[in-house]
Amino acid sequence: MSDEIVGYMTGERGKTTPTSVEDVEETVRKTNDTTNMNMNTNIESEALEIQDIEGIGPTTAKKLKEAGIVSVMDLAVTSADELAVDINTSKESAAAFIMASQKLLRDSHIIEKEFLTADLALEKRRSMLRCSTGSRALDELLLGGIETQAVTEFYGEFGSGKSQICHTLCATARQPIESGGMDSGVIYIDTEGTFRPERVEQIARARGLDHRHVLKSVAVCKVYNSSHLELIIKDLGKYVNDFNAKLVIIDGIISLHRAEFAGRGTLADRQQRLNGMLHKIIRLAEIFNIAVVITNQVQSSPDTFFGDPTKAAGGNIIAHLILDLP
Repeated sequence: MSDEIVGYMTGERGKTTPTSVEDVEETVRKTNDTTNMNMNTNIESEALEIQDIEGIGPTTAKKLKEAGIVSVMDLAVTSADELAVDINTSKESAAAFIMASQKLLRDSHIIEKEFLTADLALEKRRSMLRCSTGSRALDELLLGGIETQAVTEFYGEFGSGKSQICHTLCATARQPIESGGMDSGVIYIDTEGTFRPERVEQIARARGLDHRHVLKSVAVCKVYNSSHLELIIKDLGKYVNDFNAKLVIIDGIISLHRAEFAGRGTLADRQQRLNGMLHKIIRLAEIFNIAVVITNQVQSSPDTFFGDPTKAAGGNIIAHLILDLP
């Protein structure tokens, strides 16, 4: 088995011992290629304007900017229903604008084509950025760490360490790519009041990192209700660009909705709002090439006589869309 494959399996990506000068050069080349690819993608996406999209003129561009859609990538991740309401147009016209924005991104090689051969898909998966969790065993489970273009969920009971993993990710994400980080900023959306900057400082110091540099790279948003969370998610693309973030952490994806939508009568509305929010998060992760980590509460199943009676809250809506890690 090659050193590179062993590095992915043990979470020691970028830390394996090369066997020759050629191996060193190959490792450096792959790291530089990944970094340059991400930098070029950011530069190209920033160079595109809303009016570059086919069918969008000055009047429509003004409406889009008033609705908070300021870039082509923002438009590409918007749903047709939301866009139709925001700019007061038909759902068909909104869908056409979204498809045109995605086509422009594909033509500019910012996002992949609609169809890829399996070998290209495999190459894309292998070149994907991964952020170390700080735990060798957990990195081994994740084949190197938290991956981009995906949503990863950590769920468990109170005090099980979900927020501690999130705090550790704040520190590791700031590290260089060759050290298992993402060399980028972090957006931390706190819905349960669990974020503690002093804990991030402690973790950074323990790992020999510049704690001031780490703390400055973490943008924290305190969310107070479910509507506030949905609004933040709606504008998340703008914040990703503003803070140059490659990692978004939502510490408590369901706590606010669970508290505000009580009883069976509101269950359908709650699940539908969660569904729309999670689909927006997934589109953001794929198009902006970012990693998203969410934490979730648990619920008990009294009728379970064997095994663990707890399971992640949110039902199938959340379970079908993300990677679960208990």
